[in-house]
Amino acid sequence: MNQSRNHLVIFVKAPVMGRCKTRLAKDIGAAKAIGFYRHATKRLARILGRDRRWKTLLAIDPAPAINTAHPPFWPENLLRISQGTGDLGARMKSVFREAPSGPVVIIGSDAPQISPWLIASAFQQLQNHDAVFGPAEDGGYWLIGLRRQRPVPNLFDGVRWSSQHALADTLGSLPENFTIATLPVLTDVDRGEDYQQGLQYLRFIPRR
Repeated sequence: MNQSRNHLVIFVKAPVMGRCKTRLAKDIGAAKAIGFYRHATKRLARILGRDRRWKTLLAIDPAPAINTAHPPFWPENLLRISQGTGDLGARMKSVFREAPSGPVVIIGSDAPQISPWLIASAFQQLQNHDAVFGPAEDGGYWLIGLRRQRPVPNLFDGVRWSSQHALADTLGSLPENFTIATLPVLTDVDRGEDYQQGLQYLRFIPRR
C-alpha cells in the first residue's frame, strides 16, 4: 500500500437545523438529530483523521462553512475543501476528478460503525480492484473508492439517489470491465428506528 498517495474524503454537512439529518429529524426531532450528527461527525473525523495510512480531507457543504473560524465539531488539523455544486453524484465526481493522484476513498458521515480497519481494507482492495464499495442496508452505500487508473466517463449517470437503487445504479454506471470489491454492509442512521443502534455505537447520550 502506497500510504502517501491514499486520500480519504469525508463528506459532511454543516450541522445546523434544516441542512442535515432532515429525515432523522422528522422521526426524533431536530435537536436530537443535530446533536447526534455533531457528535458522530466529530468522532469520525477525529478517529480517521489521525491515521497516517492515508491523508484525510473534509468535503464540506455548504462552502461558506469551510471558513468557519473554530468549528467545535471538526478537527482543526484536517484540510477542508468544498463539495462543489449539483447532486451528490456531481459533487463526488468533482472530488474524484480534483483529488491528487492515487486511490481515493469517499465516505459519508451517517454510519457510526465506520472504523480505521474498514478504511484500511478499502485501500487494500484498491490495490487489485478498480473500485470498492461499502454497501448500506437501505440499498445505498457508505463508501465508494476508485483506484483511478482507468477513466470512468459515465460515473454516477442516472443514479437514483436516496433510494434503494443507489448502489445498483452506481454499479451500472461503471465500465463493464471494471473489477469491483465490496466491504461489510453497514447501517446509515437516517431513520428513527436506526437511532438507538447508532447511540450504542457512539456511547453517546444526548442532553435532554
